[in-house]
Amino acid sequence: MGDNVFTLEILRAKYGDCLMLHYGTTDEPALALVDGGPSGVYTSFLKPRLQALRLERGLPPEQSLPIDLCMLSHIDDDHVLGLRDLTKELVQARKDQKAEIVQILDLWHNAFDDIATIDGKAITAAVADRFGPASIDGGELPDDPEFNTGAMMVLASVNNGRKLRDNAIKLGIDRNVDTGGEMVVATDHDDPLDMGSGLTFTVIGPMLAEIEALQAEHAKWVDENPEEVAKSKEFLASFDDDSVPNLSSIVVLAESNGRTILFTGDARGDKILEGMELVGVIEPGGTIHVDVLKCPHHGSIRNVETVFFERISADHYVFSANGKFGNPDRETLEMLAQVRGDDDYRVHLTYPIADIDAGAKRDFESKHQGQQWDAETQGLAAFLAANPQFEERLVIVGENELHLIELAGQ
Repeated sequence: MGDNVFTLEILRAKYGDCLMLHYGTTDEPALALVDGGPSGVYTSFLKPRLQALRLERGLPPEQSLPIDLCMLSHIDDDHVLGLRDLTKELVQARKDQKAEIVQILDLWHNAFDDIATIDGKAITAAVADRFGPASIDGGELPDDPEFNTGAMMVLASVNNGRKLRDNAIKLGIDRNVDTGGEMVVATDHDDPLDMGSGLTFTVIGPMLAEIEALQAEHAKWVDENPEEVAKSKEFLASFDDDSVPNLSSIVVLAESNGRTILFTGDARGDKILEGMELVGVIEPGGTIHVDVLKCPHHGSIRNVETVFFERISADHYVFSANGKFGNPDRETLEMLAQVRGDDDYRVHLTYPIADIDAGAKRDFESKHQGQQWDAETQGLAAFLAANPQFEERLVIVGENELHLIELAGQ
């Protein structure tokens, strides 16, 4: 049967997430793909790695690499676009009767229409009519001061999530098989899901009660505001960061042979803790230690508080970010360093500190015209210089190197 395998592989994904979970055994390997990063990540990082895995397994050109599970945490572009690009290529290969690089056996994807119980296609069409098709397909945002650009980002995500779902249908990929085709949600009565090959998933989020509340809220809004729905912009503006990205992020605790990885998407820390209590992973007010914590929302300080790191500790913390939007925030790393102190742990960053600081500087100065980014008070390099013990715990993902956290046998 070979040796057990339970390894998290971290790919560079610009400002998004793209992770691979290797499990099963060396004789019968299994693979899960978690998120695909933003535009360009599939071509630059994900596809080359999938091709390398094909060679490692000695697959003939006509045989697809099986992906046992492809999980999209949520529909934000920095998670969905790589998966959209992958499935688009698979659809084209099938049309051309060419070999498909992978075969996706199961797709976890809570589409917008599932979350909101509202037809996202109609909303997409209304905005395309008003602003042009490029506005919903990766083109430039419309030059309309009345249009909320945050809403526009939501719309682009809705459209890309729909494309992923539609591609899956064309490819015959069943969606949310493990939950009977229903939304992946956390309830107080579900047991861990047997994913096969010795892997279990405990769904922590999104929580069913909050999704139901979101559905009811927006169904009522649509019923009471038909003219605004027709315009689309007011409707989309109502989906703020506290609803679609945070409440809908799939959060799972993956376990194999006693080892654990917590995948958090872009969920808020307080919601993750609440979900853990709901499903009985921790007692109310209790704590948990995991082997790997994929830190929520790329290390944004908006998603965590001190209590999050106090109640969830890990041997390995993963921050997937390149400085865009200021992530990972210096305050988040300061918080982690303060909570963990002299403990033995590792912090994995997907880009070098200089690159992250340069990205954060560009982002800050573009958003705050006339203000200068202060490297001493805002930069990670200055923080690390003042905290050499924390710096010793850093591990950087190399540009063309495998970055694996191997847990089996530890």
